[in-house]
Amino acid sequence: MEMMVWNIILSAVVALMGFFLRGRMDELERLGILLNKTREEIAREHITRAEMNAVVERLGDRFDRAIERLEAKLDTSHRG
Repeated sequence: MEMMVWNIILSAVVALMGFFLRGRMDELERLGILLNKTREEIAREHITRAEMNAVVERLGDRFDRAIERLEAKLDTSHRG
């Protein structure tokens, strides 16, 4: 009889510990998912080195074309 009482008490304690640990594990899993989503969002907001180089290259080309047009206009107005 005494063994059965201890068995019930220990089973209840283990069940309560399992319940609380499961809740903690679910919370950790949820936080892990949120952390991964945050990492993805941050990665989307940042520009890569290759993208930055492409933007700088396009800006350089744009300035070059603008300067060429300006020089052409100055040459045209200077001749006339």
